[in-house]
Amino acid sequence: MITTARAGAGVTKSLTHGPSHRGDQIFRWVVRAAGLVILVLLAAIAVFLFVEAIPALTSDKANFFTTKAWDPDQSQVFGIAALAFGSVVSSIIALVIGVPIAVAVALYIAQYASKAIARPLGYVIDLLAAVPSVVFGLWGLLWLVPDLIPVGQFLNTYLGWIPIFASTNQTYGKSMFAAGVVLAVMILPIVAAISREVFVQTPTEHIEAAYALGATRWEMVRMAVLPHGRSGVISAIVLGFGRAVGETIAIALVLSASNVISIHILDPAGATIAANIANKFGDAGGIGRSALIASGLVLFAITLIVNFGARAVVRRSSREKKA
Repeated sequence: MITTARAGAGVTKSLTHGPSHRGDQIFRWVVRAAGLVILVLLAAIAVFLFVEAIPALTSDKANFFTTKAWDPDQSQVFGIAALAFGSVVSSIIALVIGVPIAVAVALYIAQYASKAIARPLGYVIDLLAAVPSVVFGLWGLLWLVPDLIPVGQFLNTYLGWIPIFASTNQTYGKSMFAAGVVLAVMILPIVAAISREVFVQTPTEHIEAAYALGATRWEMVRMAVLPHGRSGVISAIVLGFGRAVGETIAIALVLSASNVISIHILDPAGATIAANIANKFGDAGGIGRSALIASGLVLFAITLIVNFGARAVVRRSSREKKA
């Protein structure tokens, strides 16, 4: 008995202090260091933006968040009211159009399509995510914008009683709606790819239990697949929003830049923070460059707020699922 106990203690000691345990410790420290690097980089970016934005914020701090005009180097009157509005509105339009299509594509690949169709379609979705932004911008400028003019006319004619679809000048073209459609195409592969991976990982037991209760395919998806993938879909939407709100070249090509706030998304007007930085940074002076960096700080804050809000929603849904 004593020999057996000593042997067991020796095995336990070797398992605790052996090479495997040291490997676990090394891996734990490496992963922890990687997480700290991300936090340090995030803090460094925030500090850099804040320090560089101080001259602009102090020279025009009373009007920076409410002024729509942008002329920092000449009249020193500038603000991000119209730019922030355009960034948020174009991103929301992209999410409204792109997310339902992306989730439907992900569900089709994960639950409906055969392997012969699902695999090539998944490759196409992944390749679409690798297309450069300038290609989307040129496609939107040369093909999509002209073809969206009849769509804008249709929306104005039959849905013009809704303020967002009412056009004041009826010229359409480079509008916030066109920018939103381009952004929707750009975020579609991101949302679809992440949602697909989440839906594929639905436990087989949940699916078989739904079928055992007599559920149809759609009822199984609604009761088993969608609840299991809710947090993943929310994360995909947040990533898509980050891609949309930070897009530069495509929006600069598709959207007719004008610092106005208008709820009429079919009118050729509007601007975004990212596109304004891309258009103005090369010619900006001292105060103008600081103002552009200040607007970048606001964009940084918007993305952080959206991410924290999404994390709160995911955490709450996880608690409800456990309850």
